[in-house]
Amino acid sequence: MTSPPRFSRRTLLGGAAGIGALAALSGCGSVLDGLSTAGESADTLQYWDLFGGGDGVRMQSMLDTYRKQNPGITLKGTTFNWGNPYYTKLSLATVGNKPPDVAVAHLTRAKSMVEGDLLQELTPDALERAGLSADKFNSKVWQAGLVDGKSYVIPLDTHPFVMFYNTEICKKAGLLGADGLLTPFKGEAAFLDAMKKAKAASGGYAGAIALGSEVVTAWRAFQSLYSQLGGQVLADNGTKVVLDDEKALRTLTFLRSLTKSGLFPEATDYQGSIADFAAGRTAFLFQGEWEITTFQTAKTPFSMTLFPHVFDEGPYAVQADSHTLVVPKSPKLTPARLDRALAFVRNLLDQSKTWAEGGHVPAWLPYRDSAEYKALQPQAQYAAAADSAAYDPAGWYSGSGSNFETVTGSAVGATMAGLTEPRQALDDMRTKLDNLAATASPI
Repeated sequence: MTSPPRFSRRTLLGGAAGIGALAALSGCGSVLDGLSTAGESADTLQYWDLFGGGDGVRMQSMLDTYRKQNPGITLKGTTFNWGNPYYTKLSLATVGNKPPDVAVAHLTRAKSMVEGDLLQELTPDALERAGLSADKFNSKVWQAGLVDGKSYVIPLDTHPFVMFYNTEICKKAGLLGADGLLTPFKGEAAFLDAMKKAKAASGGYAGAIALGSEVVTAWRAFQSLYSQLGGQVLADNGTKVVLDDEKALRTLTFLRSLTKSGLFPEATDYQGSIADFAAGRTAFLFQGEWEITTFQTAKTPFSMTLFPHVFDEGPYAVQADSHTLVVPKSPKLTPARLDRALAFVRNLLDQSKTWAEGGHVPAWLPYRDSAEYKALQPQAQYAAAADSAAYDPAGWYSGSGSNFETVTGSAVGATMAGLTEPRQALDDMRTKLDNLAATASPI
């Protein structure tokens, strides 16, 4: 994956230069499709997202609920391809003064949009009018979304890296408690002992982390473990690479040991790891919680829990990102339109149950703290991950689906696959990140 061009009002609305940029982009993947929101009536609300699969189905249900509850408003929802194509379209539409009223943005990508002057600040007064004050959200994600103490995003969820486990295999391995849930294991030795028992019980592998062309999963595993050691990758908004050699090598060596010992496969891609877990060929799968629907549909005997605290010398941490809802800047944004946009956001948050059923940890406390959510299983088993989320570090080239994740994930994945040694992987990671850090932000 490559990072999308970073657009700002300062760099793209420049007459011939702006036209040239638009023309160049229009030749690759129909970037300009669906950008126009001109000529619409005042009662139309435009909403954009990047959700596919189960997330897409659930969001469509939530939009339909809004339509039924607000018959006087014409809601037009548009879904674009996940990742760079989406952020390119959203940036272009905003600098061209034709953005949607509300859009989804990953928290780790939204900050670059703020730097590009693309997002509307959401003042405390405006948020209060919609009943969206800060105290109604998970404090970790709310604070992570602030830029210079100001709000530009409204968090919908946290989606952490989690541990899926096959309940039948784990029971056979003696890893379940009397309540039928996985007995927590803490520390490196306890983790490895559990994996060895699971491998023996499964007749296949103990666990799996997707490798191959899908490099982001390897990054998520690295970030979870490295963050448990207190490691940082970038500083000063991505202009400095501050990898800690000792901590990074410990993490890489540990991950390589899982595949070198045969506990985890050296060669399994995303779909292969999913298929193996669904079929009971692996006892554990380390992946994003959004795959819950896949295994429910496959009727796999499974449950889910927190990614383990393997390096337990320090505080718990786990890689995560958050979907947020943003209001792009627009010349047509009046106080009334802003209030309507925030009322729409509030409506989606009030449907957090539907969203949480798809695996994501709700950021909206009125639902997350409810008895109804605590009874939602296995989702409630890993809800605490939101309080220990290790987000991708700040930087114009960082965030979900970015060059940063490609560089780091590729290096980690190559080591886990036995293609490079941990030291070489670290050197490769540092060299490529140094190049990105030395490149000035296009914003």
